[in-house]
Amino acid sequence: MLFSYNWLKDYLKGKMPSPKKLAELLTMHSFEVESVVKKGNDFVLDIDVLPNRAPDCFSHLGIAREIAAILNSELQAPDSKSEEDQKLKAKDFVSVEVKNKADCSRYSAKVISGVKVKSAPKWIQERLKVCGLQPINNIVDITNYVMLETGQPIHAFDLDKVGKKIIVRRAKRGEKIKALDDKTYQLDGDILVIADQKRPIAIAGIKGGEKTGIDKKTKNIVIEAANFNQRVVRQGSRKLKLRTDASWRFENGITPELVDLSQERVASLIQKIAEGKVAQGLVDFYPKKILPKKINLDLNYLEKLLGLRISKQKVLKILKSLDFKTSEVGPQRIKVGVPTRRLDVLIQEDLIEEIGRIVGFQDIPSTFPRAALISPEKNEELFWQRNIKNILKEAGLSEVYNYSFMGEKQRGIFNWSKGDLTELANPMSSFNRYLRSSLIPNLLRNIKDNLKHFDQIKLFEIGKIFIKKQNLREKKMLAGILTRKGIKDEGFYELKGMVDSLLAKLGIADVWYDDYRQTPELSEAEIWHPQKSAEIKSNGEEIGFLGEIHPKVMENLDIKERVFVFDVDFEKLLKLASEEHEYQPISVFPAAIRDLAILVPVGTKVVEILNKINIGGGKLVRDIDLFDVYSGQGIPQGKENFAFHIIYQARDRTLSSKEIDEVHQRIIKALEENPAWEVRR
Repeated sequence: MLFSYNWLKDYLKGKMPSPKKLAELLTMHSFEVESVVKKGNDFVLDIDVLPNRAPDCFSHLGIAREIAAILNSELQAPDSKSEEDQKLKAKDFVSVEVKNKADCSRYSAKVISGVKVKSAPKWIQERLKVCGLQPINNIVDITNYVMLETGQPIHAFDLDKVGKKIIVRRAKRGEKIKALDDKTYQLDGDILVIADQKRPIAIAGIKGGEKTGIDKKTKNIVIEAANFNQRVVRQGSRKLKLRTDASWRFENGITPELVDLSQERVASLIQKIAEGKVAQGLVDFYPKKILPKKINLDLNYLEKLLGLRISKQKVLKILKSLDFKTSEVGPQRIKVGVPTRRLDVLIQEDLIEEIGRIVGFQDIPSTFPRAALISPEKNEELFWQRNIKNILKEAGLSEVYNYSFMGEKQRGIFNWSKGDLTELANPMSSFNRYLRSSLIPNLLRNIKDNLKHFDQIKLFEIGKIFIKKQNLREKKMLAGILTRKGIKDEGFYELKGMVDSLLAKLGIADVWYDDYRQTPELSEAEIWHPQKSAEIKSNGEEIGFLGEIHPKVMENLDIKERVFVFDVDFEKLLKLASEEHEYQPISVFPAAIRDLAILVPVGTKVVEILNKINIGGGKLVRDIDLFDVYSGQGIPQGKENFAFHIIYQARDRTLSSKEIDEVHQRIIKALEENPAWEVRR
């Protein structure tokens, strides 16, 4: 914003620093001065006033007050006295009606009659030019001059062209106005206007209308000084693509209390320069007066925050120089009254900042802050989530992040009822119509997209799903997925091995796999292969599922390869996981491996066979591996052959062949107790 050096000098008593020195002082204490340029007998200072200081420093008086505080000088306010004609009453000429006080918190009108419209004095014209405004005539130039001086936009209407009543209202649809820039603007209900009883006469806070503008024939005028809602002015300015000095100030906010000073000042100048008679009184709509804020300032806190001891006398002097009202309420406490124009000062810290910048931030010593280093509280969820991710990545799985949504097509493929899903009110697309109730559908979409480029895919995801029953409930889940070209049943056992490894590394013991049962949360869902799926259990509680995806789902998704998935309740994992592990030394005695093949009916679960082997072998069976499943040539119809490696090992001795044979025979006997099973010798 442009400021005149000579104009600022008028407001200060005592010697003014040179323009360059003044620019340095303002930059160090208030606002950055971007340039200082000589213009005729004056200098133009381009000062970057911050938006939060617009209410008090978008004016020469505001900047002069800052300079006076920095220089420890005294502010010299301009003469604002005018003589009112007792025979003329403002209320006899005009009345004001504001339709909505939220749009306009204050509107004042002052009447001046018998003015002589001519060119403004040279000194006013020069100052306007320095600040980037072109002179028009003495009345308009004075209103612009007072705006630059006080920060309050002022507008003058030709009283004889305005009706008896001024109305502040929203524009009606279809209304239009020809403004002082000779352009016609279409108006609507988003735009605030000043109107008489017939038509709009100005765009409130933005631009005056041509029909009520000041010209050489004007004799009587009405001066408007108002306070319009900054949001409404900004909205209107953007809609009309019309930005003015007035709208700029209203958009950043000004106090309604500024109206009084600006009305007095403009009346004083017009009376002196245009020889007008000022009517007595002010037609003023001001339903709720703005009162100064009160803030308690603790000097001990000031010292703590700035790291600098400043005497109470100096603090009082600085606050007074910035026009704050002060009163002492204790040895180290001051009650501060904040001027209404300082909309940026709300709390004690704002006052401390004001004191600090006037003292000079460059004079505040640099010290390292004192702080105790306190270890943050452990976040169990993040800790275990990080561990789980590392374990699965080490197992060869890649992590994916999918959207928390699913589409209508996915709902149909998995046979989910609409009642089981939460539908979005405004979905981004048809592919994101519902909140996901499982991680699996989007993982399958990842598989379909990536099978075009890779022969083997191993993925996992940790994310929230949304269960809709009586109330919407979020649940965090962990899911992993595996497929490759030509994969068969071994995929189930490969994925099971990953799950076993994961649970073991999380310290979760007592894990076993049970018959698959449909989860009640999504009763109609069709995800798992009924004969090739299992529940994962620990401590008697189901914690997830493991198995092959239903062939019907794969057909609908047009995925040719078989796909195996585990889906685990992440929240249950957190409850079961433990950092405490009981380690047992590896046996130093040799292990022996015996193979065993068993013929069982199709559909027999491997876990049933494993349980029998473990029971029969007892502590001497260290591990069992299923290495082959066969149902081809040479196998009776309705039967299939499972082949196992059984690893025997003792912790305290080397097993003899006789001991191993005895245990092996005991296992065979236990298996053959089922008449439908046949151990092949």
